[in-house]
Amino acid sequence: MFDSPADVTTRLAATGYLADTATATSVYLAAALGKPLLAEGPAGVGKTQLAKAVAEATGARLIRLQCYEGLDEARALYEWNYRKQLLRIQAEGTDEDIFGEEFLLERPLLKAIRSAEPTVLLIDETDKADIEVEGLLLELLSDYQVTIPELGTITAVRRPQVILTSNATRELSEALKRRCLYLHLTYPTPEREREILLSQVPTLRADLADRLAATVAALRALELKKAPSVAETVDWARTLLALGRADLDEQTVAQTLGVVLKHASDHTRAAKELGL
Repeated sequence: MFDSPADVTTRLAATGYLADTATATSVYLAAALGKPLLAEGPAGVGKTQLAKAVAEATGARLIRLQCYEGLDEARALYEWNYRKQLLRIQAEGTDEDIFGEEFLLERPLLKAIRSAEPTVLLIDETDKADIEVEGLLLELLSDYQVTIPELGTITAVRRPQVILTSNATRELSEALKRRCLYLHLTYPTPEREREILLSQVPTLRADLADRLAATVAALRALELKKAPSVAETVDWARTLLALGRADLDEQTVAQTLGVVLKHASDHTRAAKELGL
């Protein structure tokens, strides 16, 4: 997929994703070694966007499994088309051969395993799923295969590049972590965020990008319910351009703070600490 970490940096930058050295190296090694990559860190640091950028940079198909509490095998791996099976039984008067391919409904994990084209499998917010879901992932991440009792073991036609993300709201199992390379992502430095702003919003003035990056860094240093994400910083820059504001003065910050802070208590704290 990539020739070197430098190649990762260049090709991801072409998609608009600015990867630091650690990120580029992790992505390269995951691809070179055929290992899943676990990207962990607070919400809004670009974990999901990294998977999207890798897929775009390599021309691969992106298959996403969004994890949530209550996610089960039927939504993650596969289920049977019960309605179609029932119609077959009614038509033929027998329940033989109702567990064949024509009755199988693929879900993201099985779809990625059976894909013949280059694929990036994004298992997003793994920590939000119940721990039982990790059991489904162990066979997939170890041998790139899944077992369906009625059909047997299905081995990957072409190994997908797997990227798991976690906001670290709970500790993932050691068995899952052992199967992955690990990348910790955190909020960018103001200098890096300035580069991201100028890359994502080319018409933004450099001095305004500096002010935005510095202000967001100050907000993240506060004890907020939800710190501003990188995407929200970019939205803030676009908001200022849409309003025709040339500076991030006190009045502009007060009027547009809702772009980056989404809790009333965070607004109150920011107003107090920033002296608005």
